[in-house]
Amino acid sequence: MNLRTGRRRTLLLSAAVASAVVAASIAVIGTAEAATTLGASAAQSGRYFGAAIAAGRLGDSTYTRLLTTEFNSVTPENEMKWDATEPQQGRFTYTNGDRILNQGLSNGSKVRGHALLWHAQQPGWAQSLSGTALRNAAINHVTQVATHYKGKIYAWDVVNEAFADGGSGGRRDSNLQRTGNDWIEAAFRAARAADPAAKLCYNDYNTDGINAKSTGIYNMVRDFKSRGVPIDCVGLQSHLGTGLDSTYQANIQRFADLGVDVQITELDVAQGGNQANVYAGVTRACLAVARCTGITVWGIRDTDSWRGGENPLLFDGSGNKKAAYTSVLNALNAAGPTTPTSPPTSPPTSPPTSPPTTACSATVSLNSWNGGYVATVRVNAGSAAVNGWTVTVTLPGGSAVTGLWSATSSSTSGTVAFRNVAYNGQIPSSGSTEFGFQGTGSGPTGSPTCAAG
Repeated sequence: MNLRTGRRRTLLLSAAVASAVVAASIAVIGTAEAATTLGASAAQSGRYFGAAIAAGRLGDSTYTRLLTTEFNSVTPENEMKWDATEPQQGRFTYTNGDRILNQGLSNGSKVRGHALLWHAQQPGWAQSLSGTALRNAAINHVTQVATHYKGKIYAWDVVNEAFADGGSGGRRDSNLQRTGNDWIEAAFRAARAADPAAKLCYNDYNTDGINAKSTGIYNMVRDFKSRGVPIDCVGLQSHLGTGLDSTYQANIQRFADLGVDVQITELDVAQGGNQANVYAGVTRACLAVARCTGITVWGIRDTDSWRGGENPLLFDGSGNKKAAYTSVLNALNAAGPTTPTSPPTSPPTSPPTSPPTTACSATVSLNSWNGGYVATVRVNAGSAAVNGWTVTVTLPGGSAVTGLWSATSSSTSGTVAFRNVAYNGQIPSSGSTEFGFQGTGSGPTGSPTCAAG
């Protein structure tokens, strides 16, 4: 998205759908187990809830307080785009991009990279190129930037907004498109070679329902998957008006059915009588599809938004929570771990021959760099529900835990036992939850162990 030029998106509205959204109820959690921040609530179902942030606002105490307490993912608004990272050909600058990265990692958050290639916000020297010269420069840019951030970025918007609006479902005419129709494929292959661990996403707007544009993207993703082109996720920007397309969830599901994740990457909703319900509808739709892995709002407070006076975010200009915030939090908590049913009031006539299985397992994924790492641990229940878990991880010498979320720990070095917190201890059978930690030195190399109960 372009914050500098103020270019407006065509906001999808549907009066019929809007009235249906108004009628929808917002689920409310009334238990003490409900998580109280957006990031923690999303983490209950193994997802993230993030915000797009600007390096220039990190000195604002209200802004940073909301960022560090409410969100577990960050996206740079402009700081990793082409004009910001390579203002002169072959001369790269990462100062502000690194500020965003370090802000996220210091808070134990995932970091989404946005965006490697886009027809807008190109530096002047790139705008003057064409053909083979531009293609080579673009692929070099992808390679250099992805290599600089190798192992530290959760997901990259590799290509942004390459499809045209309207009913054709075809590509946008741009200087990049004129280098050849395979330019998107080439960008994804270069990004995979530069950073094999990052999830690679295609990102676009006005794709919030099943329409010609989203179908064009769907056909591209299906083609890429069939030919082995590396693509891991599709980003739906979701800059919404006062209604939500009735095919929103079905659109997410059809991309997921292709074998890619879906991320809601730039969510904001025009303020009005429907704002809270539209936000809740987007959240519930994402939670209903297993491969919808997270939601990012494009800004924190209404005064930080690119949408002027539409007040489209979850906090007002003073940092106060709006009704839309509560609707999202309730929807996230509604998808959290369920409370096990009560035991029978009388014992069975004959005891079982063996106790029920409450085994669990754990896997760890690492984003590492020289001198530090972030570890994300997924805790998986077996054939029976888990009521409490402990995951044990052995850290190599010189490694120490410096930050932790969605768990408590017994120590900060050596053999570390991580225990669930109140909201993620109960995992339904075959379900999962996540926690994570940041450390100095090298991350764990062995497999973690999990004990239930």
